[in-house]
This record gives sequence, structure tokens and C-alpha cells, in this order.
Amino acid sequence: MNPNEAVERLNFILAHLWMIRNFLKHADEVQEDEEMLDVHRLIYDSIRATEPAHQRGDAAEYLRKLKGKLSKLKRSAEFFAREYKRVSSHTNFEMAAISYSGAVRQIEEILEAVKVENEGGAEASEG
Repeated sequence: MNPNEAVERLNFILAHLWMIRNFLKHADEVQEDEEMLDVHRLIYDSIRATEPAHQRGDAAEYLRKLKGKLSKLKRSAEFFAREYKRVSSHTNFEMAAISYSGAVRQIEEILEAVKVENEGGAEASEG
């Protein structure tokens, strides 16, 4: 997978995360829970971090920015999957947790599949 293909796939996944973020942002159940509020804030921050590079068509910078956010996204998805039931056991929250965890796994897989630069600065092929 080349960097431009990766960005296209990742942007689709980030759009999905945006919808999860929107659900959580407006969910009454999380409004008094600072840790839960941090979930949608992190998603927002992660997506917005990639926007300037996407607008410039800079795939390498987009991938670098998203890779830099990945560990926080993973921790956040794990937290949400583990803790969502303390705010609500509603199916919407369960599905959001599954979606969030799945999207983060897909981001990780795509970032692993594309190598933007190797030591020589050339694009490496998919393994």
C-alpha cells in the first residue's frame, strides 16, 4: 500500500471516528464524567491534527501525525471499552465501544502496512 492509498483509507476510518465522537459529545450520560469527555476530545484532537497535511496533500506528514496519536487512541479505546457500562449499558454505548476499538485496530494495521520512508528516503513496499 502506498502512502496516498493509506491516507484515503485512513480518512474513511477517521470519518467513522468522527461519528463516534459526535455521539459521545452529545450523550447526556457522559456530560458529568471528565474521563468520558476526554474520549471525544481525543478523537477530535487526533482528527484535527491530520487536517492540515490532508489539505496540502502531504501524505507523509498525515501518516506521521496520525502515527503520533495512535498510542493515545489505543489507550482511549481500551478505556472506553472497559468503562462505558458505568455511564450506560445502552446498546448505543456498546456499539460505540466496538466501533472505536475496531477503528483503532484498522488504523494500526494500515499504518503498519505502509512504510512512508525507509533509511534511503524511498517508499518501501507492502510486505
